[in-house]
Amino acid sequence: MRHDWVFDVLSDLLTYATQNGLPRLAAKVTETIDEARREIGATDEGPDEPPQSPPSTGRQMH
Repeated sequence: MRHDWVFDVLSDLLTYATQNGLPRLAAKVTETIDEARREIGATDEGPDEPPQSPPSTGRQMH
C-alpha cells in the first residue's frame, strides 16, 4: 500500500503524545488514524468492496 508511511508517522505521533502527557493530542491522532483508515480504504477498494484496514507495518496501530 502506498500510504503506509502516513500510518507510520501518525503512530509515532500517537506514541509521542501518549508518553509525554498530551492526552488531547493523543485522542485527536487516534481519530485521525481512524479517519485515514476509512478514507484510504475507500479509495483503494472498488465500489462494491468494503474498506479494509491497512496491512501491518510492524508497528502497533491504535
